[in-house]
Amino acid sequence: MSRDFSDLKVMVIDDSKTIRRSAESLLTKEGCQVITASDGFDALAKIVAQEPDIIFVDIMMPRLDGYQTCALIKHNSVFHKTPVIMLSSKDSIFDKARGKIVGSEHYLTKPFSKDDLIGAISNYVH
Repeated sequence: MSRDFSDLKVMVIDDSKTIRRSAESLLTKEGCQVITASDGFDALAKIVAQEPDIIFVDIMMPRLDGYQTCALIKHNSVFHKTPVIMLSSKDSIFDKARGKIVGSEHYLTKPFSKDDLIGAISNYVH
């Protein structure tokens, strides 16, 4: 089941440069256009300007964490339907539940694989 991701805009929000680079590298190889941001504040302006098709957001970030960032995206009338996938190094039921409460579609535990990212995109971008 191979899909063409060439016109897909994917945003990766993570305060770790390593995570941003690895996600960007994996997704670019699949043909995605990748937008990166180092935190929620940085991301919000880019979301408005670039209108990504799907957003991956780290939970633990300075200034504006992943839950707050997701809630802001989901409360925006333009972007509330944009799929938001939470990223976390913790695989806790509480984190997953809290992610659902703020409106995220899915939850990936770090380190994630290319298949994790592509699987999430395939499931939530139609």
